[in-house]
Amino acid sequence: MSFSDLFDSGFKKRNEDHFAAIVRVAMDDGIITQEEKAFLDRLARNLDISEVDYETILKNYKKHPINAPHSYDLRLERLYDLSRMVHVDTIKDEDEQNLLKKIGVGLGFHPENVKYIVDKALTLVTAGVDLDTFIDEMKNMNK
Repeated sequence: MSFSDLFDSGFKKRNEDHFAAIVRVAMDDGIITQEEKAFLDRLARNLDISEVDYETILKNYKKHPINAPHSYDLRLERLYDLSRMVHVDTIKDEDEQNLLKKIGVGLGFHPENVKYIVDKALTLVTAGVDLDTFIDEMKNMNK
């Protein structure tokens, strides 16, 4: 096994764990709505999750560990990526924005602030900012 194979398998595993964590958030009310399913389908495609792995994760999402980033910057990076996916898909549906809020809580943002965090994230992504600007703006949004 080459070094690149190790990197690829580790990257694939992180994507699967990240996807499973999002499925877990979507399932917090016991069901996945059609809108959530459509979002998960697009997310799986973007994370390069195979159909077989997708079905396995949906059936056994609780078996995957939730690896929420420990650092605030990494949480912001994940929020940036997810917000870009929502924006690229031109999602305006309230249900999918609510899912993004649930994911924000799953990433470790405080439930009382997550609405403002997600709204700011979507505003910044819509404006086309890069990751560094996004992180800076998010860190300084209350100043």
